[in-house]
Amino acid sequence: MNSSSFLLTGFPGLEQQYSWISIPFSTIYTMVLLGNCLVLHVIRTEPSLHQPMFYFLAMLALTDLCMGLSTVHTVLGILWGLSQEVSLDACIAQSYFIHGLSFMESSVLLAMAFDRYIAICHPLHYSSILTNNKIMKIGVAILCRSTLLIPPAIIRLKFLNYCRPHILSHSFCLHQDLLRLACSDIRFNSYYALMLVICTLLLDAVLILFSYVLILKSVLAIASEEERHKSLQTCISHIGAVLVFYIPIVSLTMVHRFGKHLSPTVHVLMGNIYILFPPLMNPIIYSVKTQQIRSRMFRIFPLKLY
Repeated sequence: MNSSSFLLTGFPGLEQQYSWISIPFSTIYTMVLLGNCLVLHVIRTEPSLHQPMFYFLAMLALTDLCMGLSTVHTVLGILWGLSQEVSLDACIAQSYFIHGLSFMESSVLLAMAFDRYIAICHPLHYSSILTNNKIMKIGVAILCRSTLLIPPAIIRLKFLNYCRPHILSHSFCLHQDLLRLACSDIRFNSYYALMLVICTLLLDAVLILFSYVLILKSVLAIASEEERHKSLQTCISHIGAVLVFYIPIVSLTMVHRFGKHLSPTVHVLMGNIYILFPPLMNPIIYSVKTQQIRSRMFRIFPLKLY
């Protein structure tokens, strides 16, 4: 192995079963790519879906699509026996996209929470607050936040001295995984990464929770039980998307922090769940729980009931 290359980890001890393991992973990646492309197609071609809520959903689907595309070549490359090696530059680039897209997904979920807050708590001002111009500005802010904050930590990875065995613990490259192999002073990267997580993922989670406290307070003030149910129903899909994004992140963090005694296979599996679960589940959640998306899907794929 080249000194500037790293070895990605598949499923330790299951190398003989890679051909079988590749079948569900190939299926999942196909569903991720097709599902999110289908959501984007439906929103683009259906004029009735050209509304703020669905513009944000399109941003979410595009983020999930890019997350799938950023890891498919290394994950399936290992399972198909093509290559386990990755160069330092390619590894740094992949870690940039993975972390940037995670921050982007968190930001989009926060924007969607703001959308639900305005729709339920200030319905009369909804169209005047969330204009197309405002949505475009929010989209640009999300893009800048997700792409411009990460480079200071990511670029520094290029100049670290990696003297430990060049074996990564996942099927893709993560910032913290590369730091683990470095012998240089990594305090800047560690502190900066912690600050980023607090200022993005943690802050977004707190603001999303706060928005739902305000939404719940507003909904409980509605006299009609039917109207209360209808208002909450519009939030179900978003709550589902928030859960499938944050639960794998928390689980992976707990495994890294407290699961050092666990099998390496558990670490690899949790890493893949963190990467693949949200992009796989979001199109399913929104197709099942959002009536406008569901009805358009049925028009594309008519079901004949006998």
